Amino acid sequence: MEFCDECGSMMKTDGDKWVCPEGHEKLRDRAKEATMKTTQGQEHSSAVDMSDVDDAEIGPTTRVKCANPDCDNDRARYEMKQIRSADESETRFFTCTECGQKWREDDH
Repeated sequence: MEFCDECGSMMKTDGDKWVCPEGHEKLRDRAKEATMKTTQGQEHSSAVDMSDVDDAEIGPTTRVKCANPDCDNDRARYEMKQIRSADESETRFFTCTECGQKWREDDH
């Protein structure tokens, strides 16, 4: 993946150069590209079967009230991801250990 030095947009290849949506261009560096990772060919990858995995192996849990009003459980698996700009806090994603309800929590 290459980003434009002028506007910061993600660039796409066009022959022997990289081009951004704003029209800025720079020459491709084949040696640098050889070290890049690609997702090409992964479009049809299959889901991972987690049915035989013990819940203790999936990740950390925390004490939090389930978002499902019909569930009284107070434990959920969680993970944190940076989905907004780097100067904002991470978003917490929860999955109830009892009913499987998923929800997210953002700091405002």
